[in-house]
Amino acid sequence: MKRFVIAHDLGTSGNKATLFDADGALVGEAFRAFGTEYAHDGWAEQDPDLWWRAVCDTTRELLERAGAARSEIAAIGFSGQMMGCVALARDGSPLRNAIIWADRRALVQERWCADRISPDEVYRITGHRLSASNSLCKILWIRDNEPDLYARTHKFVQAKDAVVARLTGRFVTDLSDASGTNLLDLESRTYAGAILTAVDVDADKLPELLESTAVVGGVLPSVVEAVGLDAGTPVVIGAGDGACATLGAGVYAQGRTYCSLGSSAWIALASSDPLRDPEQRTFTFAHVVPGLYIPCGTMQAAGVSYDWIAGRLGLVPATPASGSRGQAFERLNALAARSPAGSRGLIFLPYLLGERSPRWDLHARGAFIGLTIQHDASDMARAVAEGVTMNLRLILDAFREQGGATGSIRAIGSPAQSTFWLHMMADVFGVPVQKVRHVGNATSLGAAVTTGVGAGLYPDFDIIDAMNPVGEAIEPDQDAVDTYARALASFDLAYRTLAPVFATGSEG
Repeated sequence: MKRFVIAHDLGTSGNKATLFDADGALVGEAFRAFGTEYAHDGWAEQDPDLWWRAVCDTTRELLERAGAARSEIAAIGFSGQMMGCVALARDGSPLRNAIIWADRRALVQERWCADRISPDEVYRITGHRLSASNSLCKILWIRDNEPDLYARTHKFVQAKDAVVARLTGRFVTDLSDASGTNLLDLESRTYAGAILTAVDVDADKLPELLESTAVVGGVLPSVVEAVGLDAGTPVVIGAGDGACATLGAGVYAQGRTYCSLGSSAWIALASSDPLRDPEQRTFTFAHVVPGLYIPCGTMQAAGVSYDWIAGRLGLVPATPASGSRGQAFERLNALAARSPAGSRGLIFLPYLLGERSPRWDLHARGAFIGLTIQHDASDMARAVAEGVTMNLRLILDAFREQGGATGSIRAIGSPAQSTFWLHMMADVFGVPVQKVRHVGNATSLGAAVTTGVGAGLYPDFDIIDAMNPVGEAIEPDQDAVDTYARALASFDLAYRTLAPVFATGSEG
């Protein structure tokens, strides 16, 4: 009897494997870490062989821990890091390290593309800014710098697709991952011929496009021993990690919105149409759910900023022990809660790593503004949290201007477990913030539902409402809403005033 699905979340720090039963209950999980190589400034690479070993090891461990038989697996499916570049040979083996999403080496290729096709046209077609961060420019970097390897490459794929190729022998990707490459026409949901022609990329080097729920094929007999599954076990292609997190947050129907808080943070929603912002502050992915889209705005340094202030205030030891990060987070929340809404006039710009949405400014920098001798550590801690949340509010406002994100907002990620953060978010956003049951497991849940729907174990995507239901809803406090409305205007003005200073400073 087929009664389980295996979902792999192939992230940047490692692979998390989860086992779910036919009722949507989590039965077990396993994890394997792998590293990232930073050979040069702006480079970030990973070894695809480590991904494969992590998937194989966690699959076998998962079944052993849960006492589940191979014959009981209805399907195996994937979530994966997006916007990378993996060069595969005809036999599915990697020809070089993967260039991952964090890699920014292809700035020359970005400028070259901009000379051949208007960046505005790229945004109109793909829903994304032309960027060295996306797959197209990374492919072009290989073509320019490793021409022999480019010629030998059979397909350029994403992380999860590389594993699926080894499992099934097929070279495919799903629409959500393809929509982060600068190569997908969002309207036709096919590769963008105008872009391919302009930059002279051979479409034959790109994988076949499938819906996220598509069954690619069965596990090959040649890899049965390695992966620990029966030959022929169905493999569902799955989706990019952002798309899976969206589904896992319960955002699978028009009008639902969520905020994900982690090292970075984003606000995204489900929409029947792509949302193209005239100022290009936001971007759009294809959804796991056929026919839907995910308009999204991502900021760089959310949890990173909070970690930074925790370290500067001495709340994190120089050599942190296991669990100390969570304890520091709780202490920082308690400290920040001692300061009133608005941090007594102190503003923090959370641009420690430059910024994506809504600024799109590599030169942006972090700053405290309005600091006086009366301010203390609690004001500084709260100002950092508020700065992160106000930047997210500007992303939310961009969607509101486009007719999206009009109701309550679901929250996922570690900070969403904190009453302090939930109340602050509700007050800054000015709408109720809903806490889901599994704030830290949305990506795995989304991958599991995608796999289960594709394999026929789950009837529809709405099973996520039972798997990850909404619990409490935090209502905004009107006095705090008014305080933050005034603070938001100052926050935005502070960045706009300092932006020329940041740009000048970067030149030195």
